[in-house]
Amino acid sequence: MAKYRIAWLPGDGVGVDVMEAAKIVLDKIGLDAEYPHGDIGWEFWCREGNPLPRRTIDLLKQTDCALFGAITSKPKEEAEKELAPELQGKGFIYSSPIVGLRQQFDLGTNLRPCKAYSGNPLNYKDGIDLCVFLENTEDLYSGVEFFPFPREVFDSIKSANKKIERFEKYGLDNIAVSMRIISEQASRRIITDAFEYAKKHGYKTVTVVEKPNVIRETSGLFIRTARKVAQDYPGIDLWETNIDAMCMWLIKNPLDYGVIVTSNMFGDIISDLCAQLVGGLGFACSGNIGEKTAVFEPTHGSAPKYAGQYKVNPMAMLLTVKMMLDWLDETDKAHALENAIAKVISDGKVRTYDMGGSNTTLEVGQAVADNL
Repeated sequence: MAKYRIAWLPGDGVGVDVMEAAKIVLDKIGLDAEYPHGDIGWEFWCREGNPLPRRTIDLLKQTDCALFGAITSKPKEEAEKELAPELQGKGFIYSSPIVGLRQQFDLGTNLRPCKAYSGNPLNYKDGIDLCVFLENTEDLYSGVEFFPFPREVFDSIKSANKKIERFEKYGLDNIAVSMRIISEQASRRIITDAFEYAKKHGYKTVTVVEKPNVIRETSGLFIRTARKVAQDYPGIDLWETNIDAMCMWLIKNPLDYGVIVTSNMFGDIISDLCAQLVGGLGFACSGNIGEKTAVFEPTHGSAPKYAGQYKVNPMAMLLTVKMMLDWLDETDKAHALENAIAKVISDGKVRTYDMGGSNTTLEVGQAVADNL
């Protein structure tokens, strides 16, 4: 019996391609694991009306963690048009399966390291070493949305806050609402994780990124919670920055920052900016981490036009595998994998098209395996 059971979730498009590269590396590194396959993604939405079937949720309950490729998501109307004819008009509504996994398993911490590896021609500056922590289950991604705006919800809000009255002139049938929900408990969890990471890895600062001067209640709660948590870490400075200013400062002075913590939407946006500083989404890895399990994924999309061509850069996926190994406490294997990735990047002999090369996804995966 294998030491680990790791759910294998290729998902859609190039997710399948980069997962094949990951398997080359995992086989070479000799991780004692089995990889039961899980159904997830667009194919199952179209065929079953559910991109995250119950059987896949049950599978994750029987595994240590999951490795996930990529997902296709489309707006509500477009998604319904691609349902099987017999499912159309039956009330099925598409929702992101990765968001579903985060909420189903309370994977409250999303960790996204962005590191510039020497020799990467796409680096904005050498020496960048950023790590974005974003709360993973709340904010605008909580899924509490309305269209049209129900009268009873409108009236309830109106009784507590008269500012909503000015929107009534448009007619409630013409108003869509998404609720930004931030709790002190989830905020404390993600901020504590950020400080613990900074303490473990020797970062001197944690930067909390929000917009409390405008979004006073939700961002305000997040900032106040960060100030409380910071009191337990006297050796680490808390910096506070507005989201718009942070985008500017990261472009101007990226070496000034290390650990960044924020809410879900702001974190999703700013982590893509950080990824571009170190070469783009082809180098952007992430982990969705809870108390009992975790789902590891590159942050890039499914890129349908490249599906099956083995053209895209698998480094994000391979760095994601490294994160998974760290989480499993396979630290020697994680260190060896990162060294092999860094060697392939610095040598510059095997590169995908985005780095100016012509090698395939699997050739890059094999090059990393050869350096293990």
